[in-house]
Formats: sequence, structure tokens, C-alpha cells
Amino acid sequence: MFRLISTLIILLINLSAWAWGPTGHRVTGYIAEKYMTKKAKKTVRRILGGHSLAMVSTWMDEVRSDSAYNYMTDWHWVTIPDGQTYEQAEKNPKGDVIMTIERIITELKSKKLSPREEAERIKVLVHLVGDIHQPLHVGRGDDRGGNDIRVTWFRTDSNLHRVWDSDMIDDTRLSYTELAESLLAPTDSLLKVWQRSNVRDWAYESMNYRKQVYDIGNKRLGYEYTYKYFYIVRERLLQAGIRLAGLLNEIYG
Repeated sequence: MFRLISTLIILLINLSAWAWGPTGHRVTGYIAEKYMTKKAKKTVRRILGGHSLAMVSTWMDEVRSDSAYNYMTDWHWVTIPDGQTYEQAEKNPKGDVIMTIERIITELKSKKLSPREEAERIKVLVHLVGDIHQPLHVGRGDDRGGNDIRVTWFRTDSNLHRVWDSDMIDDTRLSYTELAESLLAPTDSLLKVWQRSNVRDWAYESMNYRKQVYDIGNKRLGYEYTYKYFYIVRERLLQAGIRLAGLLNEIYG
């Protein structure tokens, strides 16, 4: 019984730190496949055993229940305090989302991975490219990426991190395909600008949204907050998918 209770507590703690939730992550994977070359898409599907990027995008959250993957826990986020750069910030010895994405890109380009390792790296890449585009996964260092900030979401207890992970997205009542299809495609020139940026640029973009994210007034959030800031969620999901496609095209396409 004690072991069961302990497992449930750990699971609840982990759930509070997920990024985007299943719908958001699947949007990223779905969009990426729309912008991948035919060769890259075919190759990646083969490596993943026929699974789509949308379906494998939640793998990193699913394996949280397996202690064998505990070493991945800190990979989902990074702390960069206000006024600092990533280079200046104190590094987590267990890893973070920036160093992990950069390392995985290098490993995939090396072509030295076993089939199982390669498939796993792609699953991690899909998820973490989504994570780094969720503004609260580039944390200030004082509130666990908004998890410690209690708010109400339409009179339901929540926290700021969960609002950005899933509350705003889930309240659209859209499937991941419907939400993805509702996002307006960027111009060719903007697409190129987005894909020319690097992992650290993406983190700094997330930091730049802090003023809006923390604009929570009396902490009773709902229609007004969504009206003001859901455009950020939509843009970040679209950017994540397009940039993921750019990485996979570079590696496989």
C-alpha cells in the first residue's frame, strides 16, 4: 500500500510538469510532417516502425511511469533567470532541454546509433522541441516554471504551468488535427526565418513571453486571459512543428 501511494504521489508531481499536454504535443508532430520532405518523412516513419510523429510525441511523458527513464526527468526544462543568458545561467548537472536537444541533433547526424537508439532519439527530439516552445519550460528559477503559482481556471483549481500546458488548449474542444489545421501557415520568408533560428534562440523567445504569461492579476483566469494570450500558444505550436520539420529535413531529407 505504501509503495502504491508513493507511486501515485510521484505520478501526480510529474503530471504537473508536463508540457502542452497530449493535444499540444501531437499538434507539433502533425505540423512537422506537413513540412517535411517526402524522403525525410518516409525515412522517419520507417525508423519509428510506421508510427507518426504525432503519436510518438507523447512518449517522453508516457515513460515517466517507468523508473528506468528517470534520468530523462530534467530534460524537459531549463532555468534561465531574468537578465541572464543560457551561457551565464547555472547548469543542471542532470541535463536540460537545451543541451539535450543539441546533443540529440549531433547524435542523429552521426549515423552511429542502433535502430532502437535512433528511434528513441527521434521520440525525444519531437517532444523536447515542443517543450522548449512552451514559455514556462524556460523557467525563471523561483516558481518551478509556474507550477508553484496557484490560480483558478474558470473556478477550478489549477496552476499557471497547467494553464499553459493544457487548460487553454483543452478548452478549445478541438482535436489535435483540428487545432493544427486551424493554424495559419507562415509566408515562405517567415518560414525560412523560423527554421534558420537555433535551439537557444527558441529558449530566448520563450523568455520574452514572460511579461504576458505572468499577467495574471487576481489569479482568476478564464476568458479574458485566453483572449489576450492564446495567440501565443497557437504561434508556439506552429513554430515548434515547423522547426522540428527543419531539423528532420536536415538530418534525413
